[in-house]
Amino acid sequence: MTLAGWALIALFILILAVLTRPVGQWLFALYEGRRTPLHVVLGPVERGFYRLSGIDPAKEQGWRAYALHMLLFQLATTLLTYALLRAQAVLPFNDRAMAGVGADGAMNTAIAFVTNTNWQWYAGEGTLSNFSQMLALALHNFLSAATGIAIAFALFRGFARREAKTIGNFWADLTRVTLYLLLPVSLLYALYLIWAGVPQTMAMSVDATTLEGARQSIALGPVASQEAIKMLGTNGGGFFNANSAHPFENPSAVTNLVQMLSIFTLGVGLTWTFGKAVGNTRQGWAILSAMAILFVAGAALAYGMEAHGSPTLQALGLSGGNMEGKEVRFGIVGSALFAAVTTAASCGAVNAMHDSFTALGGLVPLFNMQLGEVIVGGVGAGIYGFLLFAILAVFVAGLMVGRTPEYVGKKIEAREVKLAVLAIAVLPLMILGGTAIASVTQAGLAGPLNKGPHGFSEILYAFTSAAANNGSAFAGLTAGTPFYNGLLSVGMWLGRFFVIVPVLAIAGSLAAKKHTPATAGSFPTTGPLWVGLLVGIILILGGLTFLPSLALGPVADHIATLHGQLN
Repeated sequence: MTLAGWALIALFILILAVLTRPVGQWLFALYEGRRTPLHVVLGPVERGFYRLSGIDPAKEQGWRAYALHMLLFQLATTLLTYALLRAQAVLPFNDRAMAGVGADGAMNTAIAFVTNTNWQWYAGEGTLSNFSQMLALALHNFLSAATGIAIAFALFRGFARREAKTIGNFWADLTRVTLYLLLPVSLLYALYLIWAGVPQTMAMSVDATTLEGARQSIALGPVASQEAIKMLGTNGGGFFNANSAHPFENPSAVTNLVQMLSIFTLGVGLTWTFGKAVGNTRQGWAILSAMAILFVAGAALAYGMEAHGSPTLQALGLSGGNMEGKEVRFGIVGSALFAAVTTAASCGAVNAMHDSFTALGGLVPLFNMQLGEVIVGGVGAGIYGFLLFAILAVFVAGLMVGRTPEYVGKKIEAREVKLAVLAIAVLPLMILGGTAIASVTQAGLAGPLNKGPHGFSEILYAFTSAAANNGSAFAGLTAGTPFYNGLLSVGMWLGRFFVIVPVLAIAGSLAAKKHTPATAGSFPTTGPLWVGLLVGIILILGGLTFLPSLALGPVADHIATLHGQLN
């Protein structure tokens, strides 16, 4: 580890802290439906969309209607994407005559992008046409991100409103977030990436002559536009198979820092928005503090383990950090920090191969996801997932002070606690259930590249990534089979929507309640004690649930490495 490495981590955190309030203020304007400077240009576009679709943005919905409209929209776009991928061969912008995607692969990909997971069993440049990349997939980078923020807004209204029957309008939230946030920022971001060297062209390839005189076909496409929303919307699906390790997606150490910042920016901003929505910005800063503690601990461990290097190589007299599977232009700290960021958020973009990390270095991104990706998390999904843990934490606090728990002016009663537990339980059920099935079936055991603990880690990582809607992979697992495409699709769909629906039910329940003023007996939810309780609840639940599987995977892998045993 070096001083420069720690300085990069400190700089990253400092910039995020500076961005939190201004980004949160813009999000709060969208949350309230207030006019922004962009309304001068985009306001007519928004109103035109409502007229064409017959939507009245002023007509609010109860939680059931909000959930139903959201689910029908997700189902319709899933089927549309499936059809487009299947028909790829006859659609335009397919200069390399890519065949249509197979049934199980098309369904897996459609669900992956609709759920903001962006799991990729395929190599993008060798499987998909420009039409599929732009319309079938990049479209969902906007819509899935906007859906996550819309759900967060609905939950904020649940906490903020008093004796209300509605939590907003799904179509209005979706439209405003897309039109006034994701589209304009992605446009500026894409222009920066083009300036930095990322291609943006409709040509699918260009021929080059190597120094040896051979001809090589280099894949190209509209990369910058997809890269921008891929990071900003915490989607993570790469245009190329190498994802953000590819120089056409991530050319330099500077773009690497910008991409990491863009992954976290909206997530940290939403913490401030929540505090503003409930009338106390200290609530948002408390949540962000808990997130920061968990993130810094994981990033430090990942950096430390990768900088320490492999015990096996050190036993052979080779000193230095572990550079296997990493790009030289990013180095160890740039790769370890990126891994912590992309899995603390539900992004899934990678600039190094997590399968090549040390055993404990690879445990960090795995455990980040298993915590529910609430350490900043995906846009919208991170904050509403974190608030589920806050409900459980305040319930525990209420038991300690001997009174009905309260949080930001709302009594937390049995209904909210049960729904929170239901939503939180979905993740371990999908992860451990899917891993168990794959670990005892012939089709599942055919997937891992390695045997023993590391092979188990590859399976565990895949189902963790799917259920947590992350999309990154351990890289050693052959997942493009009907078995994995099918089972991972189930994990992605349930991991997304079986959490969202209980969250909306909680929002509806809270919105209908009266405001309860804080008293001397109320448990404080803005200070260090509250932050510590939040961190403890998250770690205890994650540790108790996943410690046995981690012991069989990365921990056993680490112990075996210390004894000179290799998979």
